Amino acid sequence: MTTARAVIDLDVPGDVISRHLYGHFAEHLGHCIYGGFWVGEDSAIPNVRGIRSDVVEALRALGIPNLRWPGGCFADDYHWRDGIGPRESRPTMVNTHWGDVVENNHFGTHEFMDLCELLGADAYVNGNVGSGTVREMSEWVEYLTRDGDSPMARLRRENGRDEPWTVPFWGIGNEAWGCGGNMTAQQYALEARRYGTYCRDHGGNMLYRIAAGASDDDITWTRTLMESLGCLTCGSNPTPVFQGVSFHYYSHAGSGINTESATSFTPEEFYGTMRKALDVERVIRRHEAVMDSYDPDRRVGLILDEWGTWWNVEPGTNPGFLFQQNTVRDALVAAVHFDAFHRHAGRLKMANIAQTLNVLQAMILTDDSGAMVLTPTYHVFEMNRGHHDATALAAHVLQAPVAADDVPGLSVSASTRDGGALVSLSNLSLDATLEVQVDLRGRSAVVRRARLLTGGDAASHNTPEAPDAVAPVVLETSLEAGVLSVTLPPHSFATVELDLV
Repeated sequence: MTTARAVIDLDVPGDVISRHLYGHFAEHLGHCIYGGFWVGEDSAIPNVRGIRSDVVEALRALGIPNLRWPGGCFADDYHWRDGIGPRESRPTMVNTHWGDVVENNHFGTHEFMDLCELLGADAYVNGNVGSGTVREMSEWVEYLTRDGDSPMARLRRENGRDEPWTVPFWGIGNEAWGCGGNMTAQQYALEARRYGTYCRDHGGNMLYRIAAGASDDDITWTRTLMESLGCLTCGSNPTPVFQGVSFHYYSHAGSGINTESATSFTPEEFYGTMRKALDVERVIRRHEAVMDSYDPDRRVGLILDEWGTWWNVEPGTNPGFLFQQNTVRDALVAAVHFDAFHRHAGRLKMANIAQTLNVLQAMILTDDSGAMVLTPTYHVFEMNRGHHDATALAAHVLQAPVAADDVPGLSVSASTRDGGALVSLSNLSLDATLEVQVDLRGRSAVVRRARLLTGGDAASHNTPEAPDAVAPVVLETSLEAGVLSVTLPPHSFATVELDLV
């Protein structure tokens, strides 16, 4: 057993951790939409207007704050008018990005907005820049959000929805450097300004427009987008034409995405994954530094709207469907990402796990039999729910063993809200138990609840036959003279809920 020591200043508040850092992503990819969220109204699986009921219930337990749709790469092939009106009359299309399958468009705008209302989640709609037009995107915004008498509002009413919806978040394309058009940064910056101009605010719906940003740490792309906004510190400068700049970041073991097994990995591959996941903080800092130089008042948010692990698909499944298992290793990837997000909540305003159901680092796995499995990653989201809209607290690791090379043994973050605090702790060692002492300074506290998430090994995962192989259990703690003591088994995540007195 090794020891570690951390300090949390309960009286040193930082930035507010937006609940939108716990956002989700649902693309028309594999069985995320069809067979995941959408089973159809005639399905034997319990549903509300075709939307699977147990999935909605499980996600509501997470307090899901927002859902990004319809992509991803699919977004820049998607033409929204194909997904409205009577389902039997909707035209089909070929999903060339993901499996080359025929898409029947039965899940479209009305179904997505119905899903968001059932979830209690804000809608993040990603528009089509790659193969679409400015008019097409502008009319989609009008269709969704305009009240009164207008061509698109009338069309919406013809399709059964009288009142407009609220759509807070709008994506101006996706991965414009790749599947979204293979553009240069300069080319896309001009497009983002043009499209953003015609994505108008209708009535009381104020759009938060998100420009499609970089892959990983391509700060040149971010710099180009920020330069395109002009002087953000000038008093005469109007509201920026877009309010957010995104980037995407995926984790793997070292040899690249979509090449490694989700459930069979060596110690070196485990630590390689941790190293890649931890490096997201360096990437965030680089984008922050560029944005701060143009926007010191932080009027424009940094958005990580795709993140997570990307492994090879499970044997026997369609390679284009990106279905992978989800283990304790994936849960730890999520945990260290959230620790970084909390520390950078002043600039980082939204993040979206890829993806919610049956694709990549999913929250939930389903099948046609009606089985539903909550993954280890789901449990990290649930255990961390207390960080939503809480105020970050200063948390520092003073002493911890090195798990392997430059991978620290301990990761910590904390926040406060409503007279309490939540502490998140991760033991990133594959085989060492960690005795952790946390000095709680500035205020007195008592432990309300403590929970632990781990498995027999780092490859442990849940299946329909063993749905609780990896699930939260009670964690024993002690708190004496302001020192919180916990024992963390290898490869484990824990949360401790405190009442401040």
